[in-house]
Amino acid sequence: MKIVVHTDDATQWRDALSEALPNATVVTSDAPEEARQDADYLAVWKAPAYLLKEQTRLKGIINLGAGVDHLLGTPGLPANVPIVKLRDAGMSEPMADYVLYGVLHFYRSMDRYAVQQANAEWQPQRLADKADWPIGVLGLGAIGAHVASALQQAGFPVLGWSRSPKTITGVQCLHGDEGLDKLLGQVQSVVTILPDTPATQSILNAERLAKLPKGASVINPGRGSLIDEQALLEALGDSATSGHLRGALLDVFCEEPLPAKSSLWQHPRVVVTPHMAAPTPVNDAIDQVIAYLHAFEAGEDLPTVNPTQGY
Repeated sequence: MKIVVHTDDATQWRDALSEALPNATVVTSDAPEEARQDADYLAVWKAPAYLLKEQTRLKGIINLGAGVDHLLGTPGLPANVPIVKLRDAGMSEPMADYVLYGVLHFYRSMDRYAVQQANAEWQPQRLADKADWPIGVLGLGAIGAHVASALQQAGFPVLGWSRSPKTITGVQCLHGDEGLDKLLGQVQSVVTILPDTPATQSILNAERLAKLPKGASVINPGRGSLIDEQALLEALGDSATSGHLRGALLDVFCEEPLPAKSSLWQHPRVVVTPHMAAPTPVNDAIDQVIAYLHAFEAGEDLPTVNPTQGY
């Protein structure tokens, strides 16, 4: 079995896979071309087109992350090769931490205190009851469901939304266009953890952002395509004028790295982080990758990605 690995920490992945599968040949994508060719499996994150095009006998591709939009859009992706992706694999806990930080940032008025500090202004803000601070979570897959549960356990009322009906203890789960409108109309913060698909691109457009209560905030650690960035900027207003929305915490963007010319960098009510909310932890994810490889070799059914749906 030959496995080619491509990701930022490819060496760590190579070593972990080699240790777990001593009879396999595991190489990284920076190996010579002849060493990369004729792979049985690719374990990749944001695979380069050349790596996909030079393969001739792939049995499967393992996407080393939850989002597959980049992989599905890569030229040279072989047709009819099954793709599996990591499902949670240790990412849900750091994602929940990131989102809880974002919620508390606005709930505890840290954005307002930062402005006050710059003006040497001492003015405690009123602390709302958590029961009066509902949070909306868009996307209730493995990671989104964990985030929704973590927020509920932290004491916030949580409304969750997905395309199809879901059930999560303690969370009001909604679905469909009507459910989305209902959620947006009553939450203080909306969190987007949806995949990038044709159905979800710009799901938070100008019309839907306007449905949020005045003073609500947006937290996006999911995919950059979920939010119309220009519509978000307009909803936030500018440095001189407050808009409909209070602020945003953004970890993902339509173009990454976020271009230096983007207005999001300097906006006074936007916090930018560099796609770091939920990195894939090798130690937690390696068992899932090995299980996928064993299942591929045994010819077992696997939960493969549907390229049409995008997840």
